[in-house]
Amino acid sequence: MARPLLPDDLWTEIAPLLPPPRPRPKGGRPPIDNRAALTGIVFVLRSGIPWEMLPAEM
Repeated sequence: MARPLLPDDLWTEIAPLLPPPRPRPKGGRPPIDNRAALTGIVFVLRSGIPWEMLPAEM
């Protein structure tokens, strides 16, 4: 089984440092989950692929 890019113990240290979500009175597209966004960023940095080639699953 592959090792996760963002382990739970690391996420518990990072999550409190992120700002709380802002209210969105006008609606719009819902924001992506912070953990999913950070996992995508870590994937791009570790793999060296261009941002545009990020898999849709990320």
